[in-house]
Amino acid sequence: MSREINIATQRRLTDNLNDGDVEAAVLAFSERVVDHDPAPGQGRGREGLRTLFEELSEAFTDLHVEPVRLVADDQHVSIAYTLTGIHDGPFQGIEPTGRRVQVRGMQIARFHHGEIIERWGRGAAPALAEQLSAEPDAGGTSGRFGRRGPIDSSSQMP
Repeated sequence: MSREINIATQRRLTDNLNDGDVEAAVLAFSERVVDHDPAPGQGRGREGLRTLFEELSEAFTDLHVEPVRLVADDQHVSIAYTLTGIHDGPFQGIEPTGRRVQVRGMQIARFHHGEIIERWGRGAAPALAEQLSAEPDAGGTSGRFGRRGPIDSSSQMP
């Protein structure tokens, strides 16, 4: 498949997550996708990602994923992104804190026939759990994964 089709799939994945449409989001992945860096407790394949995305959507009802940088070739799409939201539901055993979170993540996805078949990266779930477990700092964010300043708009995704 072409680079453009893979980029379009990646963008639909992000748009569907931002719209809270987990069912549509997971269709970007093959049924038997291999996640080389799964979140704690994440199951295998598309079902494991569905469960993770549902947990994120329920814990952060205003969940927003903002791609910052995208690089692609004919088989891979790599993105760096920022995930934000307010923690208003349970997440990985942490009761709602009401904290606004902002974490950065990155993903490299390998595609086959327009579906993600492999995924590598630093996902948001471990950073979110660490941020929510940390003591808030004076600026209202928490832990070492708190706000790190503005994102350079010149690096925005095309």
